Amino acid sequence: MWDGEEEPLEGGNASGGVVRVGDTVRIAWTTSTPSVVAFVEALREQGVDAPEPLGRDGAGRQVTEFVDGVLAIDAGPLDLGQLHRVGALVRRIHDAAAGFVAPADAIWETAIAAPGDELVCHNDLAPWNLVMGERWVFIDWDAAAPSTRLWDLAYAAQSFALGDPAEDLATAAQRLRSFIDGYGASAELRAQLPDAMSERVAAMHTLLEGSHRSGREPWATMYVEGHGAHWATVRDFVARHSLTWTRALTA
Repeated sequence: MWDGEEEPLEGGNASGGVVRVGDTVRIAWTTSTPSVVAFVEALREQGVDAPEPLGRDGAGRQVTEFVDGVLAIDAGPLDLGQLHRVGALVRRIHDAAAGFVAPADAIWETAIAAPGDELVCHNDLAPWNLVMGERWVFIDWDAAAPSTRLWDLAYAAQSFALGDPAEDLATAAQRLRSFIDGYGASAELRAQLPDAMSERVAAMHTLLEGSHRSGREPWATMYVEGHGAHWATVRDFVARHSLTWTRALTA
């Protein structure tokens, strides 16, 4: 594997330093990497566009394809059509993942425990992990682990549609509806989503707050750098307007 000049990339809070080398990205190889690579390769075989795993470099790091584009978090608020498109992309990932059978000895590393193991999920389908360019591709799969469709969808929908507590409530509800319509969620999922979003956001804040008390990195530092306050505000916003989300999703 060719090794050349390294360019540090933003992000990688939980996975350590991330660098670009040519048309590749290099991150630390961990005990869960083989399981994650097998999962990503299975999704790619099912037609999901995910960064291609390219083995290890001379320093023992994981090598993946670099996907060019802008992160959704840096692209400004996505419009309704874009949110619909992202929802559909999440659905394709989930449907492909449903056919993946993890080996019995698979190892997974994820920060927040899931309420079930219905299928292996990305677990961080959020604007900071979606590259938008000629291709729209979710990156940073290293937290992939068994979870449930509802738990993963709740996090993705909240992150993309309800990430700004200062947004007009009717606009936020419309954005949420567009995302979930793109996903093609069933009536059952729609009814469950408001509570699931509240629980998932609360779990994120609990991770940050608990890590701050225990010194667990990188979340302890993230907490004091503003992530703790942000997720507390989002938690309260999502929970306070649960009835609005229910009406938007089921009307």
